[in-house]
Amino acid sequence: MGVLEGKVAFITGAARGQGRSHAIRLAQEGADIIAVDIAAQIESVAYPMSTPEDLAETVREVEALDRRIHAVQADVRDRAALQSALDAGVAELGRLDIVLANAGIAPMSMHPGEQEWYDVIDVNLTGVYHTIEVAKPALIAGGQGGSIVITSSTAGLAGIGGDAPGGLGYTAAKHGVVGLMRSYANQLAQHSIRVNTIHPTGVNTPMVVNDVMQEFLESDPQLSNAMANALPVPMIEPVDISNAIVFLTSDAGRYITGVTLPVDAGFLNKR
Repeated sequence: MGVLEGKVAFITGAARGQGRSHAIRLAQEGADIIAVDIAAQIESVAYPMSTPEDLAETVREVEALDRRIHAVQADVRDRAALQSALDAGVAELGRLDIVLANAGIAPMSMHPGEQEWYDVIDVNLTGVYHTIEVAKPALIAGGQGGSIVITSSTAGLAGIGGDAPGGLGYTAAKHGVVGLMRSYANQLAQHSIRVNTIHPTGVNTPMVVNDVMQEFLESDPQLSNAMANALPVPMIEPVDISNAIVFLTSDAGRYITGVTLPVDAGFLNKR
């Protein structure tokens, strides 16, 4: 029996990368999954984003673990669509225990535009607010407490990301979700709902490992050097974040709330 047996987790950005890893890892521990992803391109994002086929693959991999999954293509910027997806998932799976506000973009390129700022704030900050707001009533109504984990970044605890609109917006949003976390942690504590942020260094996902991001980092050696970890690894794997999330959302982390947890190979300790 897994440490999350009988739980239901709502995961945004679940089609690939960290989101898919979280869905699989939590399913391995017994959780059923409500999976949401835009599975479409945002114009200001230069690298290829997820597709409906990616979301279908997440469904296939969770079902291969003999767990249930309710998957919906929805944009975290659209609160009504997100609410509809969450409500349908809770109706099908019966409850809600865990929320992983994971969806995010990194619109950094060699040809920056002002729209990058607005899109990254809308997805990475307002999208997190929408995710928690639509899920909060179901968590409270369940009466069993719960756990919310917001995916921030080392850029949520340090001033990195460059000087283009997308990079500045990314860092601002990842700092902003820490403020949301701390407010929600206080607000929801009376319901035994814990709220934390997790702060990865670079993770081996399609958002990071692509030609556009590589070109962006190589264009500024100072920025590239600033992204180096203390431990001798260039990046970590999605499952490294997933394992930390299993800890935070299980009974092993039952009294941990209001915490900014780096999983960063020593990146922040260097600064």
